[in-house]
Amino acid sequence: MKTLNIIKYVFAFIGACMLAGAFVSYNSTASFLERSESAQGTVVELIRSRSSDSNSYYPVVQFTAGNGREIEFKSSTGSYPAPYDRGEQVTVFYEPASPEDAMIDGFFSLWGAALIIGALGCVFGLIGGGMVAYGVLKGRSKAYLQKNGVQIHTSLQGVEQNTSLTVNGRNPFRIVCQWQHPQTRELHVFRSDNLWFDPTDHVSQEKVPVLVDEGNLKRYWVDTSFLPKLAG
Repeated sequence: MKTLNIIKYVFAFIGACMLAGAFVSYNSTASFLERSESAQGTVVELIRSRSSDSNSYYPVVQFTAGNGREIEFKSSTGSYPAPYDRGEQVTVFYEPASPEDAMIDGFFSLWGAALIIGALGCVFGLIGGGMVAYGVLKGRSKAYLQKNGVQIHTSLQGVEQNTSLTVNGRNPFRIVCQWQHPQTRELHVFRSDNLWFDPTDHVSQEKVPVLVDEGNLKRYWVDTSFLPKLAG
């Protein structure tokens, strides 16, 4: 399905961009700390920022730079409840050339942006990358079976919907068939790849060809080449 293919590549791309952004943010903060000096500051105010469903408090800090200038800045990170109290003493880092661009010495203040962007990048990357990797491995397995697999003729059991996968509110279909091993008498159930149309009206034969790996019958591919192609 084209939508699914687009989604997996978009997720992988977003994940890669976010991880790159997290790396840039980390390097920027690390470089800032190398150039900066430290001073003791005082939280003089807590500015409340409202959103649709929550509040955050951003501390305003005042400190004296090395050149004697009194500097006041608002932290770029806030939280609820307030991360500091009014009058609380905090350590700040600042660049002598631009002391207004100061940061509070706290893990989240310094590394929060990189952490959040990196975590989101990992989520998007794992989802998109996992879908891409699954598709590649599935394609390789199919190619291997088409070249080296043994064809068996299985009994058609019917068509089911794969409710574990939903795209745009739709679930794909799978052809279900089974086969009994002539030596072990074990019964094996096989399911086709996902089909984005109901193949019921196009499955008239009682036997469905399946390519299997003789050494591992869990590795198989249900041959659905007899079905009509879905128009793009």
